[in-house]
Amino acid sequence: MVIASLLQQAAFDAETVQVLTTAFDQAWEKVEASSGPLADPSAADANRLLLARHIIELGRRGERNINRLVDGALARLADSM
Repeated sequence: MVIASLLQQAAFDAETVQVLTTAFDQAWEKVEASSGPLADPSAADANRLLLARHIIELGRRGERNINRLVDGALARLADSM
């Protein structure tokens, strides 16, 4: 899982890792459900990596609310396209 490998490089406690992982999973489910260009199989790996990085960055800034993590990361992912 892409976020797990990135989280190994970050200094988060176990509870925060769980929150960030859950946010990543929920965000990616929304991307896939949209059937939009972000979910295209040819770009899925790159977009999953970007999404994970956005969630981790929000986590580094102190965000722990799953809904805000999901919404914020999805907005940043959409802006990066």
